[in-house]
Amino acid sequence: MSRRASQLCRWMAIAWLMTTGAAVATPATPAWSLLPQPAKATPAGSGTTKVADGAVVALRGADRQQVQSMAEQFLQRVADTRGLHLRMAATDDAHPAITFDVNPNTDVTGEAGYRITIDDNGILVTARTPRGAFYGSVTLWQLLTPPGWTRGAPAEIAHGVIDDYPRFAWRALLLDSGRHYQSVADIKQLIDWMSLNKLNVLLWHVTEDQGWRLEIAKYPELTKIGACRKAAGLDSELTGSTDQPYCGFYTHAEARDIVRYAAERYVDVVPEIDLPGHSQAAIAAYPWLGVTGKRPEVWTDWGVSPWLLKPNEKTLQFVDDVLDEVMQLFPSRYISIGGDEADKQQWNASPEVRAQMQKLGLANMDQLQGWFMNQVAAHLIEHGRVPVGWDDELVAGATLPASQVVMSWHGDHNERVALAAIKQGHDVVMTPQESLYFDHYQSDLPDEWQGPPPAATLRQAYDTIVIPKGVNTTEAQHVIGVQSGLWTEQMPTFAHDQHAVFPRVAALSELGWSPSNTHDWHGFLQRMPAELARYRSLGINYADSAFAPAFQVTAATQGTLRITLSNQAEFGTIRYTTDGSEPTRQSDAYAQPLTLPANTTLRAATFAADGFELAVPRTQVLNDATLLSRDGSALATCSKQPASRLEGSKPAQGSRPVYSVDIGNACWLWPKASLGDVKHVVIHAERIAWRFGDEAKDAVVRRKASAAGEFEIHADSCTGPLLASLPLEGVVQAKGQVHLDAKVATPAGAGVRTLCVFATGDPRDGQWALAQMVFSK
Repeated sequence: MSRRASQLCRWMAIAWLMTTGAAVATPATPAWSLLPQPAKATPAGSGTTKVADGAVVALRGADRQQVQSMAEQFLQRVADTRGLHLRMAATDDAHPAITFDVNPNTDVTGEAGYRITIDDNGILVTARTPRGAFYGSVTLWQLLTPPGWTRGAPAEIAHGVIDDYPRFAWRALLLDSGRHYQSVADIKQLIDWMSLNKLNVLLWHVTEDQGWRLEIAKYPELTKIGACRKAAGLDSELTGSTDQPYCGFYTHAEARDIVRYAAERYVDVVPEIDLPGHSQAAIAAYPWLGVTGKRPEVWTDWGVSPWLLKPNEKTLQFVDDVLDEVMQLFPSRYISIGGDEADKQQWNASPEVRAQMQKLGLANMDQLQGWFMNQVAAHLIEHGRVPVGWDDELVAGATLPASQVVMSWHGDHNERVALAAIKQGHDVVMTPQESLYFDHYQSDLPDEWQGPPPAATLRQAYDTIVIPKGVNTTEAQHVIGVQSGLWTEQMPTFAHDQHAVFPRVAALSELGWSPSNTHDWHGFLQRMPAELARYRSLGINYADSAFAPAFQVTAATQGTLRITLSNQAEFGTIRYTTDGSEPTRQSDAYAQPLTLPANTTLRAATFAADGFELAVPRTQVLNDATLLSRDGSALATCSKQPASRLEGSKPAQGSRPVYSVDIGNACWLWPKASLGDVKHVVIHAERIAWRFGDEAKDAVVRRKASAAGEFEIHADSCTGPLLASLPLEGVVQAKGQVHLDAKVATPAGAGVRTLCVFATGDPRDGQWALAQMVFSK
């Protein structure tokens, strides 16, 4: 980019930032780029304060020990990321560059509020509490890392005043440690990072069908038996062998350590003991907790298990005992008791449970669950705690304990369930699965990581409705916050957790903290490059899906190909090369569709105005096979439902594949395929272990023509003319990806046609996933 163009981009960025009240007034002054957007940011219009290596930080006012701890974290963060080594003031330092002043009587909004004043006297952060000072230190760190910052160089911060405080009291991330276990070190790392996004609640889901993860001294079998499951599917790659079970739990000491660590970063750890469903691991440990009296295995499937706790007095005593230990470990005012996805088939089949329901004068099993949960909630209330739970029983038309905080995850139909909870007087946390379940995949890119459908994009997360339509001003006060969900069925490692959470957590941060009148998608995007640079400096392996180039390739004239480039966020400049080299900020900028010959390697990456790489390069190889092949991720499902993204086995070389699969229906469509005179087809596929629990009932079984089955390709429809059959004999038990090939019996008049490809047999015996289908002439 030329110097003149660079200056023009800088002026444009400054002009945009000035309209948001978050920028300096002259192009010589670095812009403020803050996330979440502060409640009020008032630049002075001129002047800067320089903060260089060795600058002095002073502390004043109350709560000196807590403020000292906060300041030490700030100094370490600035050194680790910005490369500036600031020092705490000695008694004779008369002119510190930065001062933190905690005064209970200072004029800021709320216990978490703060004010930052930047002028010729330096930088002053004032707050009523250490919590407010902590949030002020996070904003100050962002001021020290503006767009285009250079590690080790002095920082120049525009003069002005920032008055800030959170919109909601509950700004949460749910971490599921039940389905996959995270180390204490990884959880601490996550707490560090979420606190820098001004989140203040970690909802810690520690019990599941697939594992009970918290030590309970009175019931040792919960972790002796309930914390281990057979290493099914890809779990065996984590344990090293199918003979080595997948295990993990947190001791009392580890739980207390996590709670202490979080408190130092002003994060409240709210434990979740999910009841009465999601309890198969507990029943595996103590079969008398279940309805049948039988001991199930700790579940190795995903989905909803039918193993519910028996709703009787003995079980309630067990729950009270567990909660008593939980309350000793977790000082949080809130305790989550779940209440979601309680499949009542065992209750309905039990004469004992039906008799109990009738004895209590209840009309149905949903009311029985309501009775059970009310008993549990009463125990928490008696001990001064507030019960938290999911909205499922409201969906079923039943009632929840009156004092319960409702986590509303059913965001469909204009948040009708959240609205019902508010109308009943419940405080509500908005956590709609459609936009804030961060285990959902983030794009339809071929290299997108795994996750359940549908996609939850960065834009969808940012545009989440947090106040349901139809509430009045008074009722809106019942919405106490927002929460994302990181369910870990398909998140086996901490790398997966990072990729799922970041950068969507930035959208969550702004939903939870910033005033509603600052909500602006385009303004948010303008502040993302600096935030992504901070993530990178912290070592966060975030997803670049929102900014990654996508290729659309169609036929052009005289054997050439037409390529359209775009990205999901429609932000940044896509730059490309056609010689296979890696694009840089100096590479050609994409402005209109390209026409290129075959035998070209096109690479593209996305850059911000300051040259920051928003998305790493993607590659599209252009050759004679380009229009005759499709990745599985580019195909539609035969059911027309969005596909899941499932991870395959790790190959000996290269990255682990991820497949687009309609679970239970191994069938794909290629609309408008241009076959021409193709003679041959190759399919790359992998058979994935069935772990999909209650989805088994909807599995589509297709008649096999041979014992092992086959892939079939049909024209026009799934019952149309058979183009090719690719036998599976000899590969059914293969580990990893297999390669099948066959001749194509092209029907007369073949041209542009819809193709249907499916695997025969029962997917519950092994779910086939299609990696790629390649035709040749």
